[in-house]
Amino acid sequence: MIKIPEKMMFANLPTRIEKLERLSQKLGGPNIYIKRDDQTGTEVSGNKIRKLEFSVKEALNQGCDVLITCGGSQSNHCRATAAVASRIGIKSVLVLKGDAEIESDGNLLIDKLLGAEIYFITPDEYKNIRTEVMEKIKLELEEQGCKPYIIPEGASNGIGGFGYYNAMVEIISQEKELGVHFDRIVLAVGSGGTHSGLFLASKSLGYTGEIYGINICEDEEHFKNEIYKISHESMQYLNVNLHFSKDEIHIIDGYVGGGYSLSRPEELRFIHEFAKLEGIILDPVYTGKAMFGLVEEIKKGTFRNSKNILFIHTGGVLGLFPQKHLFTF
Repeated sequence: MIKIPEKMMFANLPTRIEKLERLSQKLGGPNIYIKRDDQTGTEVSGNKIRKLEFSVKEALNQGCDVLITCGGSQSNHCRATAAVASRIGIKSVLVLKGDAEIESDGNLLIDKLLGAEIYFITPDEYKNIRTEVMEKIKLELEEQGCKPYIIPEGASNGIGGFGYYNAMVEIISQEKELGVHFDRIVLAVGSGGTHSGLFLASKSLGYTGEIYGINICEDEEHFKNEIYKISHESMQYLNVNLHFSKDEIHIIDGYVGGGYSLSRPEELRFIHEFAKLEGIILDPVYTGKAMFGLVEEIKKGTFRNSKNILFIHTGGVLGLFPQKHLFTF
């Protein structure tokens, strides 16, 4: 058994796997299940906390006392980072893409309640120099006697990837309990860390189901490169060298819509219809787009040879509130 790095214990695990009975029946194709990683916690809810359990453990092992990270103004990852920092009694600094005058709603409201120090930068600055901005903040804090630790966007790096390596171990155990095997595991992809963890674990543990990411920004080539890179970063912690090609990384492109955090009317209608059908709330940034994409692909026959599909609900419900004006009922 491969030994993975140590982690903290913040999330409520294992998360449940539930069958989407009515959606499965409505589509008349494979059985669709959902893993409720939206229920990993309250302040820390969603997929990011699994990754942070490993990142923060590494930070504390290095004696760090400040967490620095970045994301959009409604970043689930930044909110979870701020919550974890407060929980263990250290400082958090968030570099957010947006305007300081933006309304405090959703995740941003929680960031402020948790006492995070926030720096706003423009979209262009975020795209081009966010790493440099975080490094500058790190240097300034070091001059003040602090020992900061930088967590990249989404905690999507080698150490963060173990959050979903661990989740794959959990899924394999739950398959045995449920008496079901998932031919496909489908999830939203926004930075690549969640997908890379599942992918690396599937390779090292000999899992026969295939991982499919539905990108909610960028494109297929971008994420194949990112997932490949993060997987190799994770392997450095394991001292193993698994051989795989980028062609083994499955990304279903075509559901980015208007772009990151920009929703089309059909996606918003789908979130509403899904909530009424299954009593589960998806978010407009990640899971709404990804589940919409999965349903469309099932209708197209992409998964005609699949018997059981597991969708990872990666959370993000707080992202609904800043976009409430887009919904029409």
